[in-house]
Amino acid sequence: MVRPTIADIATRAGVSKGAVSFALNGRPGVSDATRERILKIAEQMSWRPHSAARALGASRVDSVGMVIARPARTLGVEPFFAHLLSGVQSGLSAESISLQLLIVEDTAAEIEVYRRWASEHRVDGVILVDLTVKDPRVDELKALELPAVVIGGRGGKGALASVWADDRDAMLSIVEYLAALGHRRIAHVAGTPIFQHTQRRIRALRDAAPRLGLLDAPSLTTDFSDAEGAAITRKLLSQSDRPTAIVYDSDVMAVAGLGVAMEMGVSVPGDLSIVAFDDSILTQLMHPALTALSRDTFDFGRQAAEVLLETIADPATVINRRTSDPVLTVRESTAPPA
Repeated sequence: MVRPTIADIATRAGVSKGAVSFALNGRPGVSDATRERILKIAEQMSWRPHSAARALGASRVDSVGMVIARPARTLGVEPFFAHLLSGVQSGLSAESISLQLLIVEDTAAEIEVYRRWASEHRVDGVILVDLTVKDPRVDELKALELPAVVIGGRGGKGALASVWADDRDAMLSIVEYLAALGHRRIAHVAGTPIFQHTQRRIRALRDAAPRLGLLDAPSLTTDFSDAEGAAITRKLLSQSDRPTAIVYDSDVMAVAGLGVAMEMGVSVPGDLSIVAFDDSILTQLMHPALTALSRDTFDFGRQAAEVLLETIADPATVINRRTSDPVLTVRESTAPPA
């Protein structure tokens, strides 16, 4: 017999999974009548908490963890992470849950932090970012029985809960727009190659190139820093058959690329169109303002916090929540090629 989950109870009761979680864990957020109805349905369905959830519930610390394995200097200028963390904290604070944030140098150090947190029971769950190809963190967290949610990709093909948007469709929306303007030489200044979202974007451009009649569509990887974004741009614009459009995997690199174009006397958008994969105040304040993919990163983080709290309440249910795809916001940095 299949064991009923929080999702099953929510469907039967006609409420959200969050409301069921609040009711079953005695937390505020639902009316007394709704709580009583949910508890009655749970009893009728013979629902019992997952063993890991029982153990966790007996000693909740009301804190979750987030470890980011990126250079601290790079993160310091990333508007994306600032908005994401604000959203995560907002979702957690609503339930009086604190966030422990650590920045480490690599994945091995990140895994050591998870092991220590699990052994010392420092957190009730964790939030993962930057899912990598064959990511070792997924199996490690499953072995530790530490509730987790992945931001930006399906964790281990659904082994962990996740909150994500489709990077492939997002990249295609950019490339198809540039091709419609008449661009046939489109370069991609990509992020770190080991990240799954970087690979999805690279594949999207590569697969679309023949269909759109592109003559050249290289993807050059970086560490997401402004310095590498600038260096790659300088290399691209020094070629005899230089691209007429460049797509950058971050707003910071796009701004750096715009600076290089100005330095080299390349007019934007007259000689070169620029698009940023992330929108921010940086892209909006540039002159020309940069065309970019816009999404509510704050809400992205808030939803991740919500899914993690549901996972902590019921570890047996794996939630994979797809959010709305980013929308291309056209500004002054794109135009038909000369």
